[in-house]
Amino acid sequence: MALDPTAWKTLTRGVTEIINEHELVAKLDRGKPLNIKLGVDPTAPDIHLGFTVVMRKLRQFQDLGHRVILIVGDYTATVGDPSGRNKTRPILSHAEVLRNAETYKKQFFKIVDETKTHVVYNGEWFSKMSFTEVTGLLSQITVAQMLEREDFQNRYRGGQPISLHEFLYPMMQAYDSVMIDADVELGGMDQKFNVLRGRELQRAMGKEPQVGMFLPILLGTDGREKMSKSLGNTVGIDESPQSMYHKLYALPDALIESYFELLTDIPMDRVRNRIANQNPNAVKDELARNIVAQYHGAEAAERAAQEERRIHSGEAIPDNAPRIIIGAGEHWVPALLVDAGISISNGEGRRLIEHGGVTFDGVKILEGKAKVQITGEHVLRSGKRNYVRFVAG
Repeated sequence: MALDPTAWKTLTRGVTEIINEHELVAKLDRGKPLNIKLGVDPTAPDIHLGFTVVMRKLRQFQDLGHRVILIVGDYTATVGDPSGRNKTRPILSHAEVLRNAETYKKQFFKIVDETKTHVVYNGEWFSKMSFTEVTGLLSQITVAQMLEREDFQNRYRGGQPISLHEFLYPMMQAYDSVMIDADVELGGMDQKFNVLRGRELQRAMGKEPQVGMFLPILLGTDGREKMSKSLGNTVGIDESPQSMYHKLYALPDALIESYFELLTDIPMDRVRNRIANQNPNAVKDELARNIVAQYHGAEAAERAAQEERRIHSGEAIPDNAPRIIIGAGEHWVPALLVDAGISISNGEGRRLIEHGGVTFDGVKILEGKAKVQITGEHVLRSGKRNYVRFVAG
C-alpha cells in the first residue's frame, strides 16, 4: 500500500489543494490503511452529481485499500453548516435528518463500496456530552478565529444576523475527526475552515493531525452557479437515464473538461485531445454516455442517446416533460406558453408562434392569437426541446 506514481496520480486527480501534501505522502508511505473521513449532513434526501465528486474520491481511496468512515451528522445537521451561507440555515428536526439519511445512504452506496465503509452517527458522542464538555470544546477556538471566515464577515458587515449556535458547527465537525482518528478528511473548498479546525483540535488533544484534501465545487448545468437543487441546475443520480443524458448533452461547452475530470476516469490527455479536435457534441455524447452508464448501465446509456436523437428529430417526447393540470375547454396558445414557463409574456408567446416554432399535438400553430381545445392530455412544443403536457382537470 506504499505510495506509487499511479496511485498518487489517481488520488490527486481533480484535487484543488492538499493540506499538507508532504504529510499525506508520509501517511501513504507507511503502507497501512488510513482512515478517510467524509462527514455529511443529510439536510435533503437526494444526491446530485455535485455530491459525487468527493464520493468518487472516497472510492478511489477504498480501491487502494484504505478505510472510509462516513459520519452521518444527525447532530450537526440540526445545527446547520454555515459554510457559504448568507443567512442562518433552517433548523431540521432530528427525525427529519434520520429519514433523509436512509435515502442518502442508498444513493451513496451506488458509488462507494458499502462493504468497505464504516457508517457512524455523530449523535453517538454528542448526545452524551455534558455542558462542561461542550464549553471545554468551545474553549479551543476564539471569536476572532470564527470571524476570520469570509461568510461570517460578510454577514456581520451586511447586518445579517449570526446565531451563536452556528459557531458550534466547526468545532462539532472538528470533534468528529478526533473521535474517529481521521487521517484524511475530504471536502469541497467551502469546507476548508471546518477541516482545518479538525487539524487544530486533533493536535491540541495529542493526536496526529488529519490531512485536508479539497475538491472543487462542481458548477451546475447553467454553467454559472454551484450545483444546487434550490437553483434547479442539478443532475440527480436517481434521475432517469434519458433525463441525465439530456442534461449532460446540453451542458455549456466550458464545463466539459471539468465534468470529465471530476466525474469520470477517462484519461485527461485523451479528453483534451478530443476537445481540441472533435465536434463538441461528439465529446458531450461520450461524457453523457459515461456518466449515465455509471448509474444505469451501458445499455441504458445507449438507449438514452438514441432517445435524445429521436427527441431532437421530433419523434419522441422527453420523459421529464412537465405535466400541467388545467381546466378543460378553450385556451389561448400564447397564454399556455406563459403557463408552461416557455415565454414570459403573451406578446413573447405570439412571437414564438409567428416564427413557426410552436406545435400543439404535433400540428404547427400558425396564428399568433390561436386557441386550442383542452379535452384530455395534449402536448405543446416550442423549439426542439421545450415540451409540456397539458391535462384537463
